Amino acid sequence: MRGHTDIDAHTDIKLGGWVARLPRGWRPFVLLARLDRPIGAWLLFLPGLWSILLARAPATRTGWLIALFAVGSVLMRAAGCVVNDMWDRDMDRHVVRTAGRPLASGAIGLGQATLFLAVLLGSSLLILLQLDRVAQLLGVASLGLVALYPLAKRVTWWPQLMLGFTFGWGAPLGYAAAAGSLDRSAAALYAAAIVWILGYDTIYAHQDREDDALVGVKSTARLFGENSRPFLAACYGATVLLLALAGVWAGLSPWFDAALVLPAALLAWQVARLDIADPAGCLVLFKLNREVGLAVAAAILIGRL
Repeated sequence: MRGHTDIDAHTDIKLGGWVARLPRGWRPFVLLARLDRPIGAWLLFLPGLWSILLARAPATRTGWLIALFAVGSVLMRAAGCVVNDMWDRDMDRHVVRTAGRPLASGAIGLGQATLFLAVLLGSSLLILLQLDRVAQLLGVASLGLVALYPLAKRVTWWPQLMLGFTFGWGAPLGYAAAAGSLDRSAAALYAAAIVWILGYDTIYAHQDREDDALVGVKSTARLFGENSRPFLAACYGATVLLLALAGVWAGLSPWFDAALVLPAALLAWQVARLDIADPAGCLVLFKLNREVGLAVAAAILIGRL
């Protein structure tokens, strides 16, 4: 394990900015929920946004669902972070990037984290109750994925695929909430989200590749190593093809395919720029996927014209 100088240089705990202006007792909970780093909430929200737009519900219904999913994504991403850190608190102490997390560092106790998790899940339930029965059932089912994801890195080289199933769940959930049922276009969209997430989380996992090897954490970053670029190209190529298929099955216009050029170019740029020896660069590429997701959403809107 590297020394404290490296922790200062590359850690996911940042105590500056608006977090530093909060009351001292609030700060560990904000950091535990990753509220200071909204990229995770964005990436959880975007597959749901895609599917809500793809379902073509009336404008008022569409806007209401987008608002619900935006709030729900923040809450569920926070809940997922709490669950993840509860499982991983012992391992996190031995990984440079995560050693300062509130549970790993002892800033928050397990009992406090459990109570905080209950508040987050209760608030998420209020959001879920605004949806119809099919969407409610899918929402409840997602809790199993949230609970099991932290275990995946202990038993399989493919925890990023498990994250794909979990973070991509917004695709069938959003479509069901907007359309009242699921169809093959929703299935194609979910598959696209899964392989997209598999790709970008492999980039993310390269930040911890060396430390993960020391503590025995498995990942596709470790599995593919120097061959990560062709693997990423395969994931992102499949993402674009599956998105195009979803558009065909949903009856979108050819303008959708034309508009997919932008997200496809952003994905290709990530493949070209990937440097697995540069953790900070990997984080930059990972964060670019917010823009990718927004470009896909814009393409769906254009395809509805």
